[in-house]
Parts: sequence; C-alpha cells; structure tokens
Amino acid sequence: MSKLFERAQQFGKSFMLPIAILPAAGLLLGIGGALSNPNTVNAYPVLDIGLLQNIFILMSSAGNIVFQNLPVIFAIGVAIGLAKSDKGTAGLAAMLGFLIMNASMNGLLTITGTLAKDNLAEAGQSMVLGIQTVETGVFGGIITGIMTALLHNKFHKISLPDYLGFFGGSRFVPIITAIASIVLGVIMFFVWPTVQGWIFGVGGIVDKTGIIGTFFFGFILRLLGPFGLHHIFYLPFWQTALGGSLEVKGHMIQGMQNIFFAQLGDSDVTKYFSGVSRYMSGRFITMMFGLCGAALAIYHTAKPERKKVVGGLMLSAALTSFLTGITEPLEFSFLFVAPLLYVIHAFLDGLAFMMADVFNITVGQTFSGGFIDFLLFGVLQGNSKTNFLWVIPIGIIWFIMYYFIFRFLITKFNFKTPGREDEVTTEAVEVTDRAQTIIKALGGKENIDVVDCCATQARGVIQKGNGVQVIYGPHVTTIKNEVEALLENETS
Repeated sequence: MSKLFERAQQFGKSFMLPIAILPAAGLLLGIGGALSNPNTVNAYPVLDIGLLQNIFILMSSAGNIVFQNLPVIFAIGVAIGLAKSDKGTAGLAAMLGFLIMNASMNGLLTITGTLAKDNLAEAGQSMVLGIQTVETGVFGGIITGIMTALLHNKFHKISLPDYLGFFGGSRFVPIITAIASIVLGVIMFFVWPTVQGWIFGVGGIVDKTGIIGTFFFGFILRLLGPFGLHHIFYLPFWQTALGGSLEVKGHMIQGMQNIFFAQLGDSDVTKYFSGVSRYMSGRFITMMFGLCGAALAIYHTAKPERKKVVGGLMLSAALTSFLTGITEPLEFSFLFVAPLLYVIHAFLDGLAFMMADVFNITVGQTFSGGFIDFLLFGVLQGNSKTNFLWVIPIGIIWFIMYYFIFRFLITKFNFKTPGREDEVTTEAVEVTDRAQTIIKALGGKENIDVVDCCATQARGVIQKGNGVQVIYGPHVTTIKNEVEALLENETS
C-alpha cells in the first residue's frame, strides 16, 4: 500500500512542472482577453485606444498559446515527471507520441470520411498543432505522457544485437513510443466519440430539470474541466438554442452568451437574460472566493519548512483564479494527489451555480468568472440589471466553506497537497560493476561534469584537454544510462 501511495504522490508531483507556467499565462490571457474582447470594447469605448488594444491583444495571444496547447504541455511534463532518468529523452518521446496519436486519429477521420469541414466543435473535433483530430483535451496529453513514461522506464536501458546497437538504450524509447501511439490513436478514435456523446446527452437533461439541473450543470462542468472536455458540455448552452432564445432589438438571438452580449448593447434592457444566472454567473462565486479559500487551506496545512515555497505558488494561483477566473493552476495542485478534494470542489461549484440561479444573478463574462469580468459585466452594469451584490456575501460563505472543508480533509486523510509531500525514496538503481569501474577510472563522481555519448563500432580511449571519450561500441547508450543512474543515486 505504501508503494501505491508513493506512486500516486510521484504522479501528482509530475504535474507541478506544467502547472508552474500556468499562473503567468493565465494572467496574460485573462487580462488581455477580457479587455480586448470586441464586446468589452463596444461597451466601454474608453478602452478603444490603438496602442492599448495592441498591448491587450499581445497579452492575450501570449497567454492563449499556452492554454491552446495544454494537452501537449502536459504530455511532455507528465513524461518528464514520471521518468526515472534521462528525462529529456522521455519528454521528446512524449512530444512525438502526442503528434503521432493525433495524426493517427486524423488519418482515421480521413479514411472514414468523417473529417468535419466546419463547426469542428459540434463534430467533436479540433485543431491540435495543425492537425485536425478528435478533441481529447488535456486527457489525451496526460494519457500520452503516462504511456511514454511507462515505456521509457521499461526500455531506456534495453540492449539490442550489435547490428542494431545504435537503436538501443534511450534511442529505442521514441521508436517504441511511436508504435504505441498509433495504437493509442486508434483506441481513442473509436472510444472517445462515445464519451463525447454521453456529455452531449447530459446537456439535454440539464436543460429540462430546472434548479436541480443548474446544480448538475456546474457539477459536471467542473468534473470535466481538468480534462479539457468542459467546452463540449457548456458551449451548446452558451452558443445554441439549448441555452435559450430571445428577441433583442428586433433580432432573434440564440445561445445564452450571445443573448447577453446582444443585450449589453441595448440601452432599453432593465434586466439581463435569466439564462445567464443558470449557466454562467455561478463561476464568480467559486473562482473569486471558493478556490482562494482552498489555496489558503493548502498553505496553512503545508509543513513549516515548505510554507514559503507553497505560499508563493498558492498566492499566484489564487490571484490568477480571482482576477481572471482561470483555475487550472490551483486545481491541478490537488486533483491527482487528492481526488476527493476535487469531487468536493465540483460539488460546491455545482451549489454555487444553483445559488446564482436562486438569487437570479445575471453577471455575464467573456470566457471565465474572474474579477475583471465581474467588474465589467456586473458592477459597472448596475445591481438592478445583474444582482451582482449577491455574489459578495455568498462568495464569502464559499471562501469559509472551502477553507474549513479542505483544511479538515487534508489533515484528516493526510493528503499530500503541495508542501506535505513525503521525502520520496530514491528507486533502487541497478548498479553494475562496469558503471562503478568507469566512474572510478574517470576520477570519481567529483571529477565528472557532463556525461554524454555517441554510437560507434570502434573501441578505445581518446583524451583531449579536460574531455575524455571512452569508446565502448554500439551498447554505449545503455552504459551511459547506467553511469548516469549511479551518479544520480550517489548525489541524492
């Protein structure tokens, strides 16, 4: 059981590398995206200044490219985090595997004649790194990263016959990953559309079940979020008649978000469309208040010697959530090390959506529920149109609820949230006599700065300046990995 927990902890820690880049990207995207949005500019002409808009567009573009490519970022990050050694090769193999998986699905879409010409989202497809493919979101990247790491850890020391020696060791990892990724792409092609169909089907049920449906909308939306599948679920409500239809200024508008922005330009509107309270406004309660309470709980439960580092991480993640409504930096910090916390988070988020519906809070948004959108589309629109004031007392309650629930569960079940990780024992390294002999012959680990290799059939020793090239033949990659593993073990 302890081995299982150690594996789970290592899996959770592998997400820290990609998570670390998200707060900065989130702030760029949130601020730039909200303030360069055409609907925002139309509503607030003071923002319509050329230089200012150029800056906002640059900020949005810089942040957006990160979130558009989260799947491949997580594929590489997870592979690097789970690889036991030679992590660079694992990252490269994961990138290759991700490309091949999506290219395989593109090939099957072409073969079956199901490659969508337009409306990719409705067809469950998207563009990924220039490849039109089945939309698997972050989940596809995570699966690729895990698969690559498993293959890397099994085969990165493999020895092949002499005539194939060049392809042994680490060089074999991208080869086997490429083959496995074709299989993964075929599996995902046939399995994933069924998952997408279930998501679409649930949307129809939500629409017909009133306030209870509002709860399940928020709950399901949050469960799908970390896997990048939430777009499949909420976009029909935001952009199609499923989210409602309303005549605005003589035009019939369909889709909850479309209706809100149409009303934003209508000076005769006295109250925004009620659908906004069902499918949008609950986000502000969770993103501005609830998750900030969770961040404080994670900080307070961290080990004393790690609080400084955790405090910086949680502060930046909470600030990103509060200002922009981008929650991934916070959510991924506890999702895989404590899934129960995430289920509780999804449940509370569902309740937040329900509360927004009960109190008819109609604060719209561009793409997320942070303070920027709250200010622009809530506060500045007036309480009579939006009931934005209800967000504050409900939000404070949610902050307290998140804080005490998270703090209790973290300490009760000893969840390994950031700052509470155990010291992970180093994996037993296969120490070979030749690795020990090589290190000793080179003057010991203190005398070794960089270890690298190239393949050759000759044998011998070449010395030039401070560099020593020891020629072993086609199995040199395997020998190099043994030496690196021993050096890392002695250092740790």
